[in-house]
Formats: sequence, C-alpha cells, structure tokens
Amino acid sequence: MEYQALAERALAGNLLTTEDGLAVLQAPPEDLHPLLHAAFRVRRATFGTRVQFHVLMNAKSGLCPEDCGYCSQSSVSTADIERYPLRSTAEMLDAARKAHQAGAHRFCLVISARGATDRELDGIAEAVRAIKAEVPVEVCCSLGLLPLEKAERLKAAGVDRLNHNLNTSERYYSAICSTHSYHDRVATVQAAQGARLATCSGVLAGMGETDHDLIDVARALGALRVDSVPVNFLNPMAGTPLADVRDLTPWRCLKILCLFRFMLPKTEIRVAGGREVNLRSLQPLALYPGNSLFIGGYLTSPGQSAAEALRMVQDLGFEVGEPIAMARS
Repeated sequence: MEYQALAERALAGNLLTTEDGLAVLQAPPEDLHPLLHAAFRVRRATFGTRVQFHVLMNAKSGLCPEDCGYCSQSSVSTADIERYPLRSTAEMLDAARKAHQAGAHRFCLVISARGATDRELDGIAEAVRAIKAEVPVEVCCSLGLLPLEKAERLKAAGVDRLNHNLNTSERYYSAICSTHSYHDRVATVQAAQGARLATCSGVLAGMGETDHDLIDVARALGALRVDSVPVNFLNPMAGTPLADVRDLTPWRCLKILCLFRFMLPKTEIRVAGGREVNLRSLQPLALYPGNSLFIGGYLTSPGQSAAEALRMVQDLGFEVGEPIAMARS
C-alpha cells in the first residue's frame, strides 16, 4: 500500500474510500513505519508537533439509568466504583485549578446521567462561571443527552465545548446500548452546534465492531464537522457486560488512529480512554497521528500522570501547547 498517496489525498481534502480505510486497518506489522510516517505528515500540516493536554473530572459518578455495555457507571454494571451526586462548585473549581497547573489546555466536566436535570445544569453553570472567572482554561462539558435549550444555557454560562461521543457506527449501536439510540447522540451533537458550542465527539474501539463500523463512524463524524474526536479504546472493567472483550493490540490501536487522521485531516484527534492499557509501550507512537491527550486518569480508572505525559512528549521532540492552526476545510 502506498500510504503517502493517502496522505496526499487527505491533505487535498479528498475523503478516503472504504477500500482505502480497509487497507489502513488491515495493514501488516511491517508497514508500521510507513503508515505512521504518512499519518504524521497529515497531522503536522495542521498541528505541527504540538500536543494539547486535557483533564477530566467525574463531577457525578454512577447512578446512571442507561445500559451502555462498556460503562462502569451504567445501570447494568456491578463494577466497584465510587458513586456520588454532583460535586460542589468549590470542588469543581479546585479541580480546574489543578488541571491548569498540570498544563491542561482544556478542563472537562463529566456527569453520569441520561441527561442533566435542570438542577444539575444550574450547578454546572455556576461552577463554569467560577472557573472562567479565575482559571485560564477552556471548559468542556459531557452531560449526556442534551436539547438545544440546555445547550444554550451552557453557552451562556461560558462553556466552550460540548462532548457527546457517537462511540460506534449506526449499524452497531444497538449492540452496545438499548436505552437510547445512535440518532439521540447525533441530535445532541447537533444541538450543541445549534447553540454555537464547539463540539467533541468520538469513538470507542474494541467493542466487537468491524472495520466497516470504524470507517462508517469516522465518516459520520466528518459529516457532522465536529471540532475534536477522542479515540477511546475499550478498557474492559470487571462488572460490565464487555468485561471479557479483549480485541485490541497496540498495533491495532495505532492503525485506528491513523484511519481517523487520514479521514479527518484537520480535526483534533485525541488519544483518549484506554490508551495506557491498550497501547502499552507503543503509546508515544500514538502522537504521530494524534495531537492531544487526556492526562491524570479517566472517569473511573487511573491514567498517565501529567509528569509522565510531559516526559513522553518531550522525548519525542514534540512540545505541549496550542496547535499552529485550527483551520477547517
């Protein structure tokens, strides 16, 4: 496979065909270096060698009525996790301060819920106003399903970005969740866009999906023109329906990241949940296609510390900070 040809087409704004995507996802191990080199060529055109750090706060844990099979906080999970209601404004503000001190560009508030109640939304809005008044970070919220009216309230409070992942293809979605639909998720992303919020929506790989599903969800995210795509890798948690699913290898994860970079050449690609578990010793290579990282852990699982992530970035000869451009085609 001539991967540089894919890079040239991506840089020219030409969408990969399904056959191209399959060639990337089915690339043999000996193609590791040429594939990563081509993906980095695309990444560098928009983002240079800069890496953004993002920090998550689980602002409300457990207690979720949804049945997402991958999630330790879902109604069908028996995972041994903390469960608590919405954190106070003081707690969220303190977490934002620490995120900024760790070098984070963006602080992400997440709650487990089908969708934020009015009371929860008021609490989030109060915390966001306090954060924006004091801490120089962008604020992203992930609050479950959200209509336009609530998205507009978040915008008015100072929220910069809304996250709501598609997670997988339309075809495969019912295999991982039955209490809401793929189209509910698309509608939430569109509501955020209607409220003039930047949008973050990504994928969770390793749940039993096919190569075609990965290509389809990448294409769907491109059609939605989201600003950021977190690429998550299943970290099977004891007590969840997907606890025994282990389909990923480090090489498979890198190919998935390259696919998303080729298909979304000017979009932020974040190496997200499960990277430490699934990429293992190959984590640094993920920054050739990807240009941002979560640091400090995830919602119910630990992650790489800020100091370790900074060392990894510097060892590559990359640097932490703003990308050279965020222009969209």
